Amino acid sequence: MQRAISVFLPFFPAERLRRIARDLPPERPLALTARIGSQRLVVALDLCARRQGVYPGMPASRAQAMLPGLLLKESMPQAEARALERLAFWCARYSPLVAAEPPDGLVLDISGCAHLFGGEEKLLADLLARLARMGLTARAALAGSLGAAHALARYGESRAALVPADVPLAERLAPLPVAALRLAEERGEALRRLGFETIGDLLEAPRAPLSRRFGREVLERLDQALGRAAEPFVPLAHSERIETKLSFLEPVAAAEALSGAVERLCEELCGLLAARQEGARRLDLLLARLDRSTAFLSVRLARPSRKPAHMARLLIERLGELDCGLGVENARLLASATAPLRPDQIASSLAGRQEEPDLSELVDRLSSRLGGAHIFRTAPVESDFPERAVRRVPAMARARAMARAGTRPKEWPRPARLLAHPEPVEVTALLPDYPPAFFIWKGRRHRVRRADGPERIFGEWWREASEIALVRDYFQVEDEAGARFWLFRQAGSGGLARWYLHGFFG
Repeated sequence: MQRAISVFLPFFPAERLRRIARDLPPERPLALTARIGSQRLVVALDLCARRQGVYPGMPASRAQAMLPGLLLKESMPQAEARALERLAFWCARYSPLVAAEPPDGLVLDISGCAHLFGGEEKLLADLLARLARMGLTARAALAGSLGAAHALARYGESRAALVPADVPLAERLAPLPVAALRLAEERGEALRRLGFETIGDLLEAPRAPLSRRFGREVLERLDQALGRAAEPFVPLAHSERIETKLSFLEPVAAAEALSGAVERLCEELCGLLAARQEGARRLDLLLARLDRSTAFLSVRLARPSRKPAHMARLLIERLGELDCGLGVENARLLASATAPLRPDQIASSLAGRQEEPDLSELVDRLSSRLGGAHIFRTAPVESDFPERAVRRVPAMARARAMARAGTRPKEWPRPARLLAHPEPVEVTALLPDYPPAFFIWKGRRHRVRRADGPERIFGEWWREASEIALVRDYFQVEDEAGARFWLFRQAGSGGLARWYLHGFFG
């Protein structure tokens, strides 16, 4: 008996964009637009925009006029389809038979898999909980047919609908509208004109007149939903895994022997990668010990690579982390993540174009020693507030992507070191608008000899309503010891000004 889950992600395109574009204000509603014909229409939106009256198909100009704080971004259908497919592959933890239903759905055939998770109810709850932790709004239904699960996930009353195997599907589907049968829009409109509002109305009607009037589509979709007719299901096919294996005549544990084996495995693996014009993004080394256990080592690469010397060096540097026990019987090397890697045109100085240095190998070595989270670059962000003016980007981010959100040139210099959060200080000034005469920071008193300023920065009211009346006046000050500080006086709607230390020069 088939058991299927349909997952409905009504706001997936917008929520995907929020996950990858962290600079989007979370409090502002978001809508994605696309040009259809001569109009720019809303094609996707988030929950906040839906609650405030925006809907798919609405002209973008009308949506922005109705909701002035609405963020409008361009829809990227291909990127959204790839992201949905990656999410479908992630769902393979529940079943090997998974498929994506663009633009906002997933399908899982879990026949024979539910007992691995403690039953169907726990499997469904775990799936929805994991999607919620990803920041995705999801509805799901589990039923005895793909059509019934699809209908209940999108038109049912419950966020997690479960139809037991012994409950007739007709009983649960009867109250749902005919649109739940995945009919063409014109077919569903024709049925409604004739008075067929729900699936129950179709179940009570004679089948022969329906077939003569609407053809086979209506009855075929109805039978598929009720489980009376088979429905083709084409799961996503996992790409063939690229791996090499080396067995030893006798168990080995010496570092020299393992290093030689790793070098040989990398040579063979790069040959397989070259044949498919791919490069490895992640390498997994598995060593089978004599006691039938496995030692595991994983290495990530900043860019696709098939250079055996570089790959072997990364793995050999970390062999000391592995416990080989009484010895290793065999070693396997897998390229668990790959990407296309085709020959590139070599830059020539004769053509006036210099070849950019490749820092990927340096980044890989630093990441292997220090951890990937500690290797990054900073990119400018369009903001006057210093703590918002930069963001972290991957170490190998392209210069074009880093500069797409540049800032305007500053007339005032910026400190060499900036505090993560401004720290309050006690300040004495001759007059309220004057620079400080002295200030106390962390219990130490600093008398100011020289000061320059103020540089006034206004609050970014389009980000937060609390910044409408916010004003900062920055001063560069130097104390008697020659140390230079960056202080600012901040005043808000309450009128009370407070002083903060934000950075250090030199």
